[in-house]
Amino acid sequence: MISSLSKNQTRISIAIVAVMFFIFGFVSWINAILIPYFKIGCELNNFQAYLVTFAFYISYFIISVPASFLLQKVGFKKGIMYGFWIMSVGAFIFIPAAYSRTYPVFLMGLFTLGAGLAILQTAANPYITILGPKERAAQRISIMGICNKAAGILAPLIFAAVVLRVTDSDLFQNLGNMNKAEKAIALDELIQRVIKPYFVVGIILFLLGLGIRFSPLPEIDTDSDSVEVADNKTSKTSIFQFPHLILGAVAIFMHVGTQVIAIDTIIGYAGSMKIQLLEAKVFPSFTLAATICGYVFGIILIPKIISQVNALRFCTLLGLVLTLLVIYAKGEVNFLGFKVDISIWFLVMLGLANSLIWAGIWPLALDGLGKFTKLGASILIMMLCGNAIMPLVYGYFADVYSVRLAYWVLFPCYVYLVFYAIKGHKIRSWK
Repeated sequence: MISSLSKNQTRISIAIVAVMFFIFGFVSWINAILIPYFKIGCELNNFQAYLVTFAFYISYFIISVPASFLLQKVGFKKGIMYGFWIMSVGAFIFIPAAYSRTYPVFLMGLFTLGAGLAILQTAANPYITILGPKERAAQRISIMGICNKAAGILAPLIFAAVVLRVTDSDLFQNLGNMNKAEKAIALDELIQRVIKPYFVVGIILFLLGLGIRFSPLPEIDTDSDSVEVADNKTSKTSIFQFPHLILGAVAIFMHVGTQVIAIDTIIGYAGSMKIQLLEAKVFPSFTLAATICGYVFGIILIPKIISQVNALRFCTLLGLVLTLLVIYAKGEVNFLGFKVDISIWFLVMLGLANSLIWAGIWPLALDGLGKFTKLGASILIMMLCGNAIMPLVYGYFADVYSVRLAYWVLFPCYVYLVFYAIKGHKIRSWK
């Protein structure tokens, strides 16, 4: 049991979960470079390219409830092992997809990767919540967030180093001048570069699952409610009688959508400024670095200097302002070696704005749910499907209007988040 663990065992267990969060981040945020890569290699428009995020994240909506049943039946450690093995299958699916250059098969692989990850996420969050003192849980969650986003910084850079070549800039520029047969040969060669790295990733994920099964990570029992949940009685008979939870679930949907748009579209936006993929690959890392800065500020400032709810209000308002600056701010600047329109740096800064929104929404949405706390948490996890849907909305408007004007989709999202931070979380009745 968790309560019987020594301090050293607890530290080892936290380190194991931290590695898992690093892997979550690596697998998730590599989508930022897969989108432009598949767009070129499979000859896609913006909407089709953002099916990458849809296929990956819609699995959370579909798999989250079955994942909870799986964990209940086989236990958390075996469940994590199965999650890693399912992810391994997803990585191996990339091999036949690359040989045939078939985009739907790639999407099947991405969905399978996301399904395994949904199982891991469902298991990992309870671990990090109870491994250690309750009063320091928020600090541990922030540290896990740093591990997640640090992996996201590395993922597109490592992918680019392994798969892309210095000469690819010339290749991308010359594709339009090739005949159909020449282009097919060039694109086949480009896409098949993922075969070796994803074969290696598949092997690593399989071994990690095996390692977790025989690791010192303790088994946990969530069948019995915690004391604080059991004592928090409520006369409500349905989860839908908690407006602040339902409104909070919508807020989670909006938040994760804005976060993934800010990260996964920025390479394409840089491309509209004539920045080649080999150079633009670093922009998702800049955005994630801004997010890590926000986590650090949160660890230092909350709650000693600023309350969690006020941090949420600040971040949502900052997101609203930055969205308008992305759309309207113009002027070329030379910063960090890039000569680009200033608006892209406001898009990078959305990473900072998004950093503390997730942590701010969760406690407000789950407040006072009593026996409905676990069900409420499951509903919030399901709303990660915002990662799947919002990029498609952006991609549609990018095709119809422009990649810049499509960022208007962020505006109503942040308006709603501001509403929830100021008023929505206080609503306790639909009347």
